[in-house]
Amino acid sequence: MQPSFETLTIDQLFIKALQDMDITSPTPIQVEAIPLVLEGKDVIAQSQTGTGKTLAYLLPTLQKINRDLKQLQVMILVPTRELGMQIIVEIEKLAQQSEILAQSLIGGASVSRQIDKLRLHPQIVVGTPGRILELIKVKKLSMHYVQTIVVDEVDQVFDLGSMQEVEAVLKSAMRDRQILFFSATITDAIQTAALRWMNEPAVIHINPEQRASETLEHLYFVCEEREKIDILRRLIRLYNPKSAIVFINETDDAAEVMGKLRHGGLSIEALYGEASKQERARAMSGFREGRFQLLLATDVAARGLDLTNVTHVINLDLPVDADHYVHRAGRTGRMGRKGTVLSIVARKQQFIIDKYAKTLGVSFVQKDMYEGKIVAPEHERTFKSAPYQTKDSLTSPDKAKSPSVHAGQAIPRSAAAQAPERAKARLDQQASKLAARSKSERERDRKNKGAPKWLKEKANKTD
Repeated sequence: MQPSFETLTIDQLFIKALQDMDITSPTPIQVEAIPLVLEGKDVIAQSQTGTGKTLAYLLPTLQKINRDLKQLQVMILVPTRELGMQIIVEIEKLAQQSEILAQSLIGGASVSRQIDKLRLHPQIVVGTPGRILELIKVKKLSMHYVQTIVVDEVDQVFDLGSMQEVEAVLKSAMRDRQILFFSATITDAIQTAALRWMNEPAVIHINPEQRASETLEHLYFVCEEREKIDILRRLIRLYNPKSAIVFINETDDAAEVMGKLRHGGLSIEALYGEASKQERARAMSGFREGRFQLLLATDVAARGLDLTNVTHVINLDLPVDADHYVHRAGRTGRMGRKGTVLSIVARKQQFIIDKYAKTLGVSFVQKDMYEGKIVAPEHERTFKSAPYQTKDSLTSPDKAKSPSVHAGQAIPRSAAAQAPERAKARLDQQASKLAARSKSERERDRKNKGAPKWLKEKANKTD
């Protein structure tokens, strides 16, 4: 029997909210994780980006909240402001009829304003580890009633240097609290932390050998380093994506890339860590609403974002490793949709694509651009090769009537197939003429082979 949210014992209140969101069936990660979370087990869950991990922990944790108890009961730790705000939006959609109160505690926002809102006694908070630990230390956030702590995108939280802050938060909670780690990739740091803080955790791996979604197409274009921006502009013109994320590695490059693309007439905004809260919020809302085509982002800024309309992900800079490639690629092709990942690769970086392919079990296809079309590299080389020409094709009136073949254009297949036959015919003709010569002529040639020029001319005149 096909699992459903009813068979997973999700409250009808939340099922109705899911239906309003056009979600009717649980994904594999939700089928596996929801029962374990409802049982109160510690969980390490790994699943591809875009497979519904957020609902896999939100639905059971919201259901477990005691709505009559106006105390903090669930805490969700996230690596970025954008992911935190996105989760808050999801909670509000699910809990709009439940009277469950949620609050964001994101770094960069006003601390005093957050403290004021805590007086409303939210039952669930979503925040960055640094800000939450700061409020715990000043005793503005009580952990006494917290029964579940979720770390979403846990590998990124640890990569950003927040592991010690996360462990300090875990230490401040009661000993019988539940801990949930969710991520698309499980690292050694996650395993180490799990051994220290979790009690016999259940481990979930959904298609671990297929770390990138099967609905994605992975293409790459090879060029010189200095040509990357121009290649990016051409790709945007050719694909004309409805909504695409362009990834770079360094925030210092954001202004230069944006300037060059805008100069080329493209609509783009940037999402990076150093931007103010208002600038980041404006970029996200504008991108979601389709006011501009491209979002320029770093790995940290775009981590965990659920942007359903993204059709293309473009790597202007290759990610630092295969795990980061998985997370970037997961910004498109979400929940079974199709998506395309384009990587712009400097010639000296081609070996990195081979490493990604082996590590991820993904097929990468090299492509080129030629005359306004996306073509295979060998096809482009065929177009650039010189045409086959014979003496007949240059002199025969019949040949002159046929369509001309210019340099840089592919030769018709039929003509290419005839070329070897013409050459063979000429050789056979020469052999026939040689065989027809008399024995005396061949003997004369043999004797005259080493004769002086005047003697050869005299012999020929005698003939």
